[in-house]
Amino acid sequence: MNHRTRPVLAVVVPCYNEEAVLPETIRRIRQQLDRLSGQGSIAPNSYMLFVDDGSADSTWPIIAAYHERDAAVRGLKLACNVGHQHALLSGLMHAKDDADCVISIDADLQDDVEAFGDFVEAYRQGSDIVYGVRAARKEDTPFKRGTAVLFYRLMRRMGTPVIHNHADYRLMSAKALEQLACYRESNLFLRGLIPQLGLPSSIVTYDRHARFAGESKYPLRKMISFAWNGITSLSVAPIRLVMAAGLTVFAAGMLAGAYALYSHGRGAAVPGWTSMMLTAWLLGGIQLISLGIVGEYVGKVYKETKRRPPYFIEATAGASQAEFHRQRLGASAVHAEERASAEALQ
Repeated sequence: MNHRTRPVLAVVVPCYNEEAVLPETIRRIRQQLDRLSGQGSIAPNSYMLFVDDGSADSTWPIIAAYHERDAAVRGLKLACNVGHQHALLSGLMHAKDDADCVISIDADLQDDVEAFGDFVEAYRQGSDIVYGVRAARKEDTPFKRGTAVLFYRLMRRMGTPVIHNHADYRLMSAKALEQLACYRESNLFLRGLIPQLGLPSSIVTYDRHARFAGESKYPLRKMISFAWNGITSLSVAPIRLVMAAGLTVFAAGMLAGAYALYSHGRGAAVPGWTSMMLTAWLLGGIQLISLGIVGEYVGKVYKETKRRPPYFIEATAGASQAEFHRQRLGASAVHAEERASAEALQ
């Protein structure tokens, strides 16, 4: 069978404390899988994979209970909370070996599941990556819309390849997932990494809805942290800005020194106290900011050199046990093999 004609589709859904919305999410996704399978667009053994990112509520019991009733509902339970990006990555890596393509979507139902058909059609037409782009954000507050615009503009200015108004609602082919598996960053920013794969891609637009139930897991503090991680994970522009600031201050200092010498030669008194204090505060502030930015990059390098496994899988529902053990031990085994190879070459 041509995998582009009737692919096995997996829908990966990272979850964190989503007990209020999960039953409705499962119902709607199941409805879409049935519709697309009935149309002949996807294979009948397509499924959904829910990743419990260390939830403290009943998220995992709900996933396990639905799996008992419906084999198309599968689940991964991570040993602890590792964050949205690594939880999503664990689901993608788990699904890549038995699915022809994977759609990733959040559990809150703000992204339109009705767009699944458009994603699959774009895949069947040859796209290895299909980005879901929000056509309208009517349900977001003006503040959130404004900060979103600022975020995407800043990312582009910093040289980070991101798709405007795209989050993590996308389709990826098995080929794209295999290439993504080659990346081993600890500091993960998928919406910036995936465009770097360079595979044929397309865009599907949709209207964003209000959250069906529950609370947002991304308050302002986390949004700022996420944006900063994206910039520093994929761009060295902040360090270059530090250099530019240093050169600017140096040039200003040279001009001020020339003016002081000129005034001294003419016998004019140069007021010193105010200018000295302002200069000291300015230079001190720039130095501290510069140290902070450089320290951020040093910290990221420190994390990367440790090569710690990004996640551990505690339990599965419907996923193969071989894959379960491979993922649970895979990161450590890969790192050990890399170290052994490096030692052999020395």
